[in-house]
Amino acid sequence: MKIAKASLVTPGENRVYGVFALMVSYFVFAYSGRFGQVSILLYYAVWLPLVLVDYRRVLGNYGKYIWIFAFAVFACLSIFWSAAPGTTARAGIQYLSHVICALIAMRMLDIRTLTLGSVAGAGLVLVYSLLFGVYHFDPLDGTVSFVGAFASKNQLGFYASLAVFFSFAAVVILGQRGLWLVACGVVGLLAAYCLHASQSATSVLTTAAVLGLVIGMRGFSLLPPKSRKLLFIAAAVFGVITVIGAVYGGAIDSVLGVFGKDSTLTGRTYLWQQGIKAAMESPVIGVGYQAYWVQGFSEPERLWEEFFIGSRSGFHFHNTFIETMVETGAIGLVLLTGLLLAGLFGHLKRVLSENESSEPLVLFGVSALLFVRAFAEIDVIFPYQIGSFLLYVAAGKLTMPIPQRASPHAFYPGDDGLQAMIKPPGSRPVYPNR
Repeated sequence: MKIAKASLVTPGENRVYGVFALMVSYFVFAYSGRFGQVSILLYYAVWLPLVLVDYRRVLGNYGKYIWIFAFAVFACLSIFWSAAPGTTARAGIQYLSHVICALIAMRMLDIRTLTLGSVAGAGLVLVYSLLFGVYHFDPLDGTVSFVGAFASKNQLGFYASLAVFFSFAAVVILGQRGLWLVACGVVGLLAAYCLHASQSATSVLTTAAVLGLVIGMRGFSLLPPKSRKLLFIAAAVFGVITVIGAVYGGAIDSVLGVFGKDSTLTGRTYLWQQGIKAAMESPVIGVGYQAYWVQGFSEPERLWEEFFIGSRSGFHFHNTFIETMVETGAIGLVLLTGLLLAGLFGHLKRVLSENESSEPLVLFGVSALLFVRAFAEIDVIFPYQIGSFLLYVAAGKLTMPIPQRASPHAFYPGDDGLQAMIKPPGSRPVYPNR
């Protein structure tokens, strides 16, 4: 049986394969620790072979992606000064190949496929956790919470946050109906339960904040571009003033109290202090990518003991910027922060200026979620994580033109040159030459 190329590599026409590939990717990212390194091969198997189908369409012009690859390349280069060269070399190559797969996915998936695939993938992850998950006791705050099939309630909370966001985006932003509407409703309810059961304050607060932000931006997108910008500036100024007033009014302590947290954020402020101290020992280039949390090194051993991490692995400084500074120094911090901000403000600019704002709005929401979580979690600097995958997909989309809805009187290139073809309203979006 011969499979048409379009069903694999043409955005909008490869929805079945795209949703399947994303489901595999989500499951591998979530549970590769359980199923071993063999499961990582499945992730590579759904993306890398597409290069053999149509390498020009799949890879594109990598000259446009230099700024996207900058942090991954610097992480690989840190092997030359790493405190653990073997660890850095392996992790750097894994991260670089992970970025390549994410950019292949970026070129192959339109926004609807990315959204529906994420709903299906996150839903699969949550169902598995509900079927085989467990509860853990946290010795730091004395609470018992549902961690699913993960080792951390915050990871379960992250996938639940993604499930809520993409279900919302599919229905409200993209207007998905039919069976997918039912699926989004079911996945959204499962995700809401997991957020409640996990008691992850970071996930609950960031999800609520990003949903509120996207709802507001959705309202802006209904206005003409000029009006959007003026209204956004006014809303941003009002928002900043409100946040400053809330902080000085003690709102932070009140919110933390709802989740049973204190001002130390369950020891995270102490952990941040230790991270900053470690970063100052090599502030420019760091100790090497993933070369700090290595068994046998005195400082990580001390912190593992203080925070009751018996496995002596899977721990970090709970702050992306501090973790990046420790491992790759100020240079790596600038490169990664630039990538986060480029995705956030790049898609914000598109939302405020483009007539077709569905794709930029969804990607702006993803970028906002990753950026806000970066202050309390580590989602984007390790390979085989859904956070880093989505970061590079969102950044890569900035190098692509936004697909515009077909005009009834649009002209399309035919085999014999330019010929007029009338496209009926409601037909597939037209993707300009990429």
